Amino acid sequence: MKSRLIGTAVIAASMALAGCASSPGYSPGYGGYGGGYGNGYGRGECYDCGTVTRIEVVGGDRNPNVAGPIIGGIVGAVAAKELARRNTDSHGRRNVAIGAGAVGGAVAGNAIQNRVEGARQYNVHVRMQDGRTTVVSQGDLDGIREGSPVRIQNGRAYAY
Repeated sequence: MKSRLIGTAVIAASMALAGCASSPGYSPGYGGYGGGYGNGYGRGECYDCGTVTRIEVVGGDRNPNVAGPIIGGIVGAVAAKELARRNTDSHGRRNVAIGAGAVGGAVAGNAIQNRVEGARQYNVHVRMQDGRTTVVSQGDLDGIREGSPVRIQNGRAYAY
């Protein structure tokens, strides 16, 4: 009787363990065969996956900021000179204050110019694995380049 009970327990345990084992090439936590990303498809059958064919820069100025930092630096230097003139007798301290005002004004002028001109946007053109093409607009590329494999989620392209 005991041997029959032990035999039944061994068979039940081996069946339970066999149900937990995975077949070669299968990764249950990563979307099945081929290491896809949680959608149940493999990399060859991913509905949301594709390759970047082109990246366009839209919005924002493509030229570096020049006017904002220059004007901000001048305004900061003049303001610092006036404050230093009123608050100290030392020429060395005045010069340091003018330099610091110029640097602070340039940083502030650059930030103001970036805000006024608007942020840079990118149109990312993607040829999906099933032959469709799509374009997503996003504010940064996060390492995406032409030819990069990407996955489209929530209206954004992510490199994988």
